[in-house]
Amino acid sequence: MGSDNPEGAENQQERLRQEGWVIGFVDGEGCFSIGFVRQGGGPGRSGYRTGYQVAHEFAVTQGAQSVSCLHELVAFFGVGQVLANKRYDNHREHLYRYVVRRRADLIEVIIPFFRRHPMHSSKQRNFEKFAECVKLIDAGHHLSFEGLADIVEIARTMNRQKPRSELLRILRGHTPNIQDTG
Repeated sequence: MGSDNPEGAENQQERLRQEGWVIGFVDGEGCFSIGFVRQGGGPGRSGYRTGYQVAHEFAVTQGAQSVSCLHELVAFFGVGQVLANKRYDNHREHLYRYVVRRRADLIEVIIPFFRRHPMHSSKQRNFEKFAECVKLIDAGHHLSFEGLADIVEIARTMNRQKPRSELLRILRGHTPNIQDTG
């Protein structure tokens, strides 16, 4: 007996195909990152009590010839934007990035998608660490020296495993019980 909704089945098959494409594309070309930007103090800057702004970003980069793939990600997720990184050096084409930085979009769309649809490479471990950092940031942990140090410890094991030793030394000056393990 056939389906009462053959169009719905086709749509479901197309959605599954798209999901598989997104997972593979992000697994190969995506990046989940946590960054730290030194911020000076001063009047009206109470949000940076620790002296650092913490940034979270999900990004996928492509050359100009493949920018349409990034617009497909915008359409698929319904969040984020495509930004140009114009290059005027010896590279043949400009780079473009699909980026999602808005915390609510990460929490409500991106993180749940990759929890339901895990990637197959080491990028999944980076994603899990990214999701943990976003959770800590959303809970306000980045606003204390101890919480920021916890986020730094997680972030330093992600992607290219940046040492972050200088930042940990600075934070340790405010929280002597933090251990530098690297």
